[in-house]
Amino acid sequence: MNKCLVILFAASAIFASCSNEKKGKGGLLYTVHKDAGKTKIKQGDFVKVDFIQTNDNDSIIDATYDHDFPRFFPVAKTNYGGDMSDVITLFGEGDSVTFKLNVDTMVKHSNQPRPEHLKNQKYLTFTMKIQKVLPRLPYEADSVFQRRSEDFFNTNMRASMDQKKAMEGARIKKFAEDNNLKLTTSPSGLQYVIVKPGTGEKPRLGDTAIVDYTGQLTYKKVSGKPNIFDTTIEKVAKENLAPNPTKRYEPIPIALAEGIAKGLVEALQLIGKGGKITAILPSDLGYGERGGGPIPPYNPLVFDLEIKDIKKGSAMPTVGAFPAPVVKN
Repeated sequence: MNKCLVILFAASAIFASCSNEKKGKGGLLYTVHKDAGKTKIKQGDFVKVDFIQTNDNDSIIDATYDHDFPRFFPVAKTNYGGDMSDVITLFGEGDSVTFKLNVDTMVKHSNQPRPEHLKNQKYLTFTMKIQKVLPRLPYEADSVFQRRSEDFFNTNMRASMDQKKAMEGARIKKFAEDNNLKLTTSPSGLQYVIVKPGTGEKPRLGDTAIVDYTGQLTYKKVSGKPNIFDTTIEKVAKENLAPNPTKRYEPIPIALAEGIAKGLVEALQLIGKGGKITAILPSDLGYGERGGGPIPPYNPLVFDLEIKDIKKGSAMPTVGAFPAPVVKN
């Protein structure tokens, strides 16, 4: 495939070879990869965008694709030439672009210390797709535009969630194929592979399982790494997650009770002490239409679980970031 056609998923360095870079105010550099020919964005408009954010080393800092969630925001008043609000007005709906914000200019006008993640960096680079624009009409009252913006956001989110819900089955199938998993499906819809059955009595409702686990989404990050959102295993965390000096990497107690994702409770009852299972939870057995933390709405989840011990009937509190919210179906 021609690399100029992979705009949404490649690092910004790829695009520099495909297009002519232009200069803007405040040390700004930008490249338009696709000009859809629409009206340029104005300050006050409300926009929906997807982006990949990188540094000078092409290391990915953030990407909306990793979260399966675009960014919505009103275009604020420009504080200085070359800031985000200034650069966004160079583009219109449907455009695909890369722009480089000059970090020295940003620091100078922010009156804040240079962020640690931008130390020794000259540019903060965004490779962006302008998905939608809601123009603010001349002389439109704030209250009227706010209502229109809310309607715009809600309409787009509803359409996005309907699409995600419809994609769940295909996402699970692709993950299974990519990882050569021969899945068993339970009556509830839980899909799983028992890697090791374990020994002794299996945990039941009301028990507490002491568990090592890794949780991930079914699609990879833009970087190509697994989209892991939490783990109790330090090696996995170092390879896939941002450093967290307060995190303790050790097995955690998970109470098999209300308040825990239903698919997780079901999966843990399929193995004994020392057992291992890979469980894929459709969203109705996980975090549903609300999502939770880094889990987007209507996303199936993959948990690799290993039971280290079982506390019978103890109903110890579940600790740690995941599993988290109650899902009532």
